Amino acid sequence: MLKEANTTQQYRKRWNALLLCLGLVIGLNSIAAFAQTNSSPNVPREEVHADVSTRTVAITSNFTGTEIIVFGAISNTRPVNNADQQYDVVVVVEGVGEELVARRKSNVGGIWINTSSVIFRAVPSYYAISSSKPVDEITEPLLLDQHDIGFQHITLTPKSRGNLKIDKSQLNEFKAGILRNKQNQRLYVDNEFGVVFVGDNLFRATIDLPANVPVGPLKTRVHLFREGILLDTFESEVQLAREGVGRYLYNFAIDYPLLYGIFAVIVAAGSGWAASTYFSRRRS
Repeated sequence: MLKEANTTQQYRKRWNALLLCLGLVIGLNSIAAFAQTNSSPNVPREEVHADVSTRTVAITSNFTGTEIIVFGAISNTRPVNNADQQYDVVVVVEGVGEELVARRKSNVGGIWINTSSVIFRAVPSYYAISSSKPVDEITEPLLLDQHDIGFQHITLTPKSRGNLKIDKSQLNEFKAGILRNKQNQRLYVDNEFGVVFVGDNLFRATIDLPANVPVGPLKTRVHLFREGILLDTFESEVQLAREGVGRYLYNFAIDYPLLYGIFAVIVAAGSGWAASTYFSRRRS
């Protein structure tokens, strides 16, 4: 009898232990499922959808500049409880990269001459940025550097420094010179508060294209931020194409430079001879 009682007691202990383990497993699974449901609900993320007023801009001989409008909407927006939770939009229109030489002049013996130069690769030929507020107030500098948002965050990589050994501060002076010259030529434009919201979800921005804008594709990027976090990016392209007589003359000069030079000399000489003949006859 004593042996049977001990055996029954052992079974009861094992059964209780098994029930305890099963209860712990069920409890832990319930807690994990609850935490997952509350921490990552199935809510669609915010997205930005945008477009450009025109995808092609004709560059003719009498082109004096134009403007394009970038407009769009934000989908799956969240409630905004305070000013820090508002959405911010940054529009960047960027031209193709090109090699550019930055030179420094020095006074040598009373004469200003070029004494040093740095060649930069892939410098945007045109760069316009429009934002809902200053970009430095939208997010951190590291994120601006990663996406080339803002003049001071454009990636300008030196290709060659020649025989010149310069430090980082001197290199920054060359970069500042490039940015200054581009801004003076109206090829680099920064329009803070240029993105205007219409209601809660719609926005628009106007980008000016000057008369000297380089011909070629323009890459358009629209970045959506909230509380310093980049939520989404939309990209499109605007093509600047030569049209009319200027297009044929340009293609002829590029494809047949020698013939174009001979043709230009003949036209110049013929024009000079015709003008001289006309005025000499008027005098007589």
